[in-house]
Amino acid sequence: MKKFLLVSMLVAIAFTSASAAGLLLKKDPNGYETVNGISMRNLWLLDRFHYGNLELEQMEWCNVKARTAVMQDGVVYVARSEAKQIITPGTDGNDTIMSAVVYRFDALTGEEMTPLDVTLNGAPYGVFLGANSIGKDNFGHVWIAPYTSEKTADLPLYQLDTETGELTLVATLNKGDVIARTDYVDLVGDITLEQAECNVMTPGSQVPTVYGWHNDQGGDADTWEGFFYGDPYMDFVEMYPESQTQWGYAPACRFVLGEDEDERYSGETFYIDGFTTVPTLYAKDGTIIDGFGSLSQEELDADSLLMPEVGCNGIAEFRLGERNFIAYPIHQYSAPAACEVNICELGEGMAFSGMQRYWTFPADGQGQTSDSGLRIHPIIADYTTEGGKEAALVFEYKCYNGMGVYIVGEGVVPDEPMVIAIPGDVNNDGYVTASDVTAIYMFLLNNDDSQIVNGDQNGDGNITAADVTEIYNILLSGK
Repeated sequence: MKKFLLVSMLVAIAFTSASAAGLLLKKDPNGYETVNGISMRNLWLLDRFHYGNLELEQMEWCNVKARTAVMQDGVVYVARSEAKQIITPGTDGNDTIMSAVVYRFDALTGEEMTPLDVTLNGAPYGVFLGANSIGKDNFGHVWIAPYTSEKTADLPLYQLDTETGELTLVATLNKGDVIARTDYVDLVGDITLEQAECNVMTPGSQVPTVYGWHNDQGGDADTWEGFFYGDPYMDFVEMYPESQTQWGYAPACRFVLGEDEDERYSGETFYIDGFTTVPTLYAKDGTIIDGFGSLSQEELDADSLLMPEVGCNGIAEFRLGERNFIAYPIHQYSAPAACEVNICELGEGMAFSGMQRYWTFPADGQGQTSDSGLRIHPIIADYTTEGGKEAALVFEYKCYNGMGVYIVGEGVVPDEPMVIAIPGDVNNDGYVTASDVTAIYMFLLNNDDSQIVNGDQNGDGNITAADVTEIYNILLSGK
């Protein structure tokens, strides 16, 4: 009876006061098999599942106002709006400004570099959600754009000095006669207009409207034309699933590079991904070119992880030789794993039909913590070499849950799965939770060892209530 009361008490306390403890790893412990001669290896990973909830929460870039990130020239940039309180002299005393910060990381190691305090005209950049989007153009320039409300007619676009954090206004883009909220921006070409044309796009929130702007190489930086045959907006009538009539909250877009050199940066094709839709490839006239709707029921039945959940927005393309790939988020917070990304090789002619999923990563997920509805999951592909062959660096960032970089290619040597004995992880599911207490509880009461893998926690050679105490202490400490 005493044993029953002790174990019951510990189970109750664990359920009410403890959260899952991470592994405190900076690397994906999973191994990924070579598929069709292509291999993948994780370079680094900082996330809730493997690094730890409590540790991640203390990081400045883990915040619901840090929504997007980009990888450029070996550096990862994470933009956070309203990150730092700065007191400046004002006309009627001191002013307090919550200024944006861009956090920087080595793309190959994940090691944090000196962050950038974002300034505009020499003053702290304290615009509400002013660094909602961060991205790069095709000529090495990093840019920042703010969220805009349904009452805001203009979208400013800034170039970021990646050494000083200073912003330079590149364009003021007018929405025209139809004004809706915008969240996330994408562009293709050269924002300086020196080496190529530039096209900018952002879908409206909870409307079917998409905004876009164009400027020629060498064009007047103060005069941008409407992208849609002279108009800065267009209402789309085709969506997938077909039942959808608007993009929902926080939609995203991604331009596709043209195959022809003359049309490389024209933005003639692009993906749009909304809250209640999945990534779909569009033409400039708003018609659907391809997408997940092209997959047959046979293909979907053969691989249940091909079709992404709605609600997590993002997609990227990359090429290895003549082989074309896409990377996209498959889940947002769905258990048991969450916030994972698929890498698939497209079918013949870059078609969705015939696509093959190579990997879903991290294989056990990277977090299940809601980002309060931000939806976005940026994925960026860049190129390098490994083993004497071309390889792709794939960076993914899921706001409030984690980020990491993987290398993909024919010359890549994959990692073997890491075998880790985690203190307190009785059932060997990778985490220390109340279920580990329950596993010992069931063993002590009913001699049920079906969930016992690492039962002896204190090293005395037996499984007793003392092992429950060990787990209880781990849970309370959050380690």
